[in-house]
Amino acid sequence: MSPETYDRRRFRTAAPYYAQYRLGYPQALIAKVIDLVGLEAGDTVLDLGCGPGTLAIPFAAHGMRVMAIDPEPEMLKAARQAAEEAGVDVDIREGSSFDMPSGIGPFRLVTMGRSFHWMERTATLTILDRLMTDDGAVAHFDDEHPKTVENRWRGLLRDLGNKYGREESPHVLDTARPEYRNHVSILLDSPFSRLEHYGVFARREITPDDIVGLAYSLSTSAPQRLGDRREEFERELRSGLALLSPEGRFTEIAEVSALIARRP
Repeated sequence: MSPETYDRRRFRTAAPYYAQYRLGYPQALIAKVIDLVGLEAGDTVLDLGCGPGTLAIPFAAHGMRVMAIDPEPEMLKAARQAAEEAGVDVDIREGSSFDMPSGIGPFRLVTMGRSFHWMERTATLTILDRLMTDDGAVAHFDDEHPKTVENRWRGLLRDLGNKYGREESPHVLDTARPEYRNHVSILLDSPFSRLEHYGVFARREITPDDIVGLAYSLSTSAPQRLGDRREEFERELRSGLALLSPEGRFTEIAEVSALIARRP
């Protein structure tokens, strides 16, 4: 994503829904990344695009010295509250890959939870190369949903999102370009070209309310994006979900993973 298409406040009304309705990062995944990178208590971690602290807080709970950066004040407010409730110390600052705070680093690990695609990725990796220790690593966390009958509600959510403008979002348009390069391709041409992938499969039972909340946590269907069409969107979503499951019972199956990148 380029600075011209970057909207630093795209998640301002999604923040209240993000931590509650997005799939979390399993503790087993966090522990595996710590083990693979060789982190020890007291090591420095930067969580870039931290959102409500869903990565920063678990790493802090493992004894890391964590700095968390996000451009959205509402996300930072949620992260501070969550860190206080968890009883961990996290250095939470406003900023982004386009305007990193000065004087920070060095870091043993930089985490990015569902945030790398919002950045000018090559330029960001060049910046991180200067902010990291020689043995430092970058870890991109994400989730993928396999095509299976349990996840058919996601097709409804995607199609309805497209009806309400999802396909016009810059990051969606970017992935549709013939010259688009995925994260692996970008990383292989970066200073962090030694890649390793680790994933954990998760399954949870969810309700129509959960799916509506998840929709509002997405930048493409956040309340401010829908505007005065929010009630119409929710009505259509609930109607479609009722057709899929009159009983209102749904399942989400996903692989929650970390793509770990280190210097050769």
